[in-house]
Amino acid sequence: MSVDPSNDNVRNPRKISIRRHSVVTRLTHWLNVLCLSFLLLSGLQIFNAHPELYWGHYGADGDPAVLTIGADDKGGEPRGFVRIAGLELPTTGVLGVSNVDGGQVSRAFPSWATIPSFQDLAAGRRWHFFFAWLFAINGIVYLGFSVLSGHFRKDLAPKPHELSPSHLGREVLDHARLRFPKGEEAKHYNSLQKLTYLAVIVVLLPLMVATGLAMSPGIDAAFPVLIEIFGGRQSARTVHFITASALVIFVVVHVAMVVLSGTWNNIRSMITGRYVIHHKGPQS
Repeated sequence: MSVDPSNDNVRNPRKISIRRHSVVTRLTHWLNVLCLSFLLLSGLQIFNAHPELYWGHYGADGDPAVLTIGADDKGGEPRGFVRIAGLELPTTGVLGVSNVDGGQVSRAFPSWATIPSFQDLAAGRRWHFFFAWLFAINGIVYLGFSVLSGHFRKDLAPKPHELSPSHLGREVLDHARLRFPKGEEAKHYNSLQKLTYLAVIVVLLPLMVATGLAMSPGIDAAFPVLIEIFGGRQSARTVHFITASALVIFVVVHVAMVVLSGTWNNIRSMITGRYVIHHKGPQS
């Protein structure tokens, strides 16, 4: 990251504009946003076709589901529920029941959360597969650039002292108090950011891609060992759903941190690459 002088620095010496993100990082970031949005919405469309998750090689009606999102019509009106390992939670108005043409129908996720909005498994699969391959190619480009340019080593790999319990504990406490890095510390990712990004890049995203491939009959035929790694196609589907849910949680927390630590400054840095820090030097 190099300091980039600007007119703003002349007017206010305490403000320093730095170049925080490269062009490749910014382009792949926003392409990831696009891909993950369509993957989520089309994935929920696919899930709606059979809103149950199983563990193992089989998922027939006789096998117990580890998760079910559905509805029953006891009492005359559809009642939504989520059942996890035998524990049933009422979800009417949120999950399991949707309003369609003035009436209520059993539907795991509502129409506004799926692509297309109406139930169409074939269309949902086409949307999902297109953006899945685009997402995978985009990830390969980002990883290749990060390794070759040194971005991975310099900006994402945590230093030994950043992994100490005292350092991590202090950062957790600062985040809980909404105290974000200032001055020189704001020029780089903190250890919590590095560990979180690494977990997403190295664990969650590859796991999501691998489980997605494991559900493909064509890939299974060519690489049968892949389906065995996850203990069956139904297990791969369950892990895929869990991984996608973890990514949604990450995105929600990520957006919250962007807003709390300076919305425009963070968004500008991911659009133009420029990030403004407030130097701790004396004010003139």
